[in-house]
Amino acid sequence: MDPTALFRLSYGVYIVTSWNEGTPVGCVANSAMQITASPATIAVSVNKQNFTHKAIEDCGYFALSALSEKSDPKLIGRFGFTSSRDTDKFAGTPYAIKGKLPVITDGVAYFCCKVVATMDTPTHTVFLGEVYEAENLQRAKPMTYAYYHEVLKGKTSALAPTYQAEEPEGAEKAVWVCTICGYEYDGEVPFEELPEDWVCPLCGVGKEFFKKREN
Repeated sequence: MDPTALFRLSYGVYIVTSWNEGTPVGCVANSAMQITASPATIAVSVNKQNFTHKAIEDCGYFALSALSEKSDPKLIGRFGFTSSRDTDKFAGTPYAIKGKLPVITDGVAYFCCKVVATMDTPTHTVFLGEVYEAENLQRAKPMTYAYYHEVLKGKTSALAPTYQAEEPEGAEKAVWVCTICGYEYDGEVPFEELPEDWVCPLCGVGKEFFKKREN
């Protein structure tokens, strides 16, 4: 099987949120879709290792926030490469309570869902949620998985359902790699040392979390 054929499938970029004993939690998801129109039902795949997975199981509800190309890319770093077990992902994150659920407001739309069924796989659970509240937030182009990779140069978390280990590619210049989210800087300015005020455009950490990789 050629696993790269799976790259031809189309995905969006979303943040799934729920409650953990009154505390908002969430993670990034790239496998979500509408499966019925009436009642409107959404399916989302969440890795069992994600803290948000247990929160959805316990709470029975989740919200899905669809990000846009204008959304702050640091949201992906914060919600995709840190854990709600030890990090307050909502600290400094713009959000609101909609349908009694925490919703990311820096996106194009949100959907509040009640879990009505689940499908189990060895690594992920697919939660089927009946939508009971939804709203458009702004007029912007929804972010696609392709845009995240090709324009933002983002990486995929090892817990994502679409994760595939990448093979190193040959290159003639140094690449600075973020050890937190995997972002790679290989721009036109070949920094021998990153500037003191350098921050990762995806997860927001400083230069001390970057390592230089010679190809």
